[in-house]
Formats: sequence, C-alpha cells, structure tokens
Amino acid sequence: MSLNVAPSDGKFAWILKCGWKGLCPRCGQGRMFRKWLKLTDQCPVCALDYSFAAPDDGPAFFSLCIVAFPLTFVAVWIQAALDPPFWVHLVTSLPLLVFGCIFPLQPIKGWLVASQFANDAQEAGTEKLWAQLNASAKKLRPEVGDE
Repeated sequence: MSLNVAPSDGKFAWILKCGWKGLCPRCGQGRMFRKWLKLTDQCPVCALDYSFAAPDDGPAFFSLCIVAFPLTFVAVWIQAALDPPFWVHLVTSLPLLVFGCIFPLQPIKGWLVASQFANDAQEAGTEKLWAQLNASAKKLRPEVGDE
C-alpha cells in the first residue's frame, strides 16, 4: 500500500501503526530507523526524505512522563506501605524504571516523526529558514542525476 496520505482507517490509527512498528509514514512499508534511535536518511521504498523530522527531546520527555513518574509513585508507595530493605528496590524498582523508560523510546520517536509527517508540522515561523537550510544541503550534497 504505497500512499501519500493516511489510509481510510484514519490518520490517528495510521500514525500509531507507523510509529509503533517504525515504518515509513508515507508508504507504511520502509523502515524508519537504521539503528535503535537513529532515523534513516530516506525511506528505502518510497524515498521519503526524513530531514523534516525533529523529535528532539520529545521521546525522552514522554517516556519519563508516561513511565518514570507513575513508577516512582509505585516505588514510594511500596516503601511507605511495606518498608522493605533497600536491596528490594534495587532488584524491583530500579530495573522497572530503567527498562520502562528505555524500551518505549523508539516507538515514541516513531510516533512523533509519523505525527510530524501526517500533520505537515514544523516550528512556527521557520518556513523560510527550513527552505534555506534545505537549499544549502542540496548544494553541498547534489542528488544523483542533478548535474
């Protein structure tokens, strides 16, 4: 299914599917990541250029808010209610916090990139700057066949 827009099942479902699976938000087939958190330069299937993607610290922020904040309250509750020895937190709470914050980073980053693409999002007032940056990048790195 090689589409330039989200399929008929809805934009939100398309964004979630592409983000969770790390698929290209344009075609839904190519891989979005070349390494764990490193985006590819372009989709190998539809050649979508990922230079538009700027999730910045968003994945870490959402991971901390969704996972670390609630798990910290659980750890504090366990301490207040049961008063276990310190090693219990080293064996239970610490691994839950570490793995709970690290593993969702890629799906969250994929979700943010897919959302940026599907909503044609960019920072307000930066259209001219992005156009200049992309023009400079093309001068430095001419595409094959542009000569």
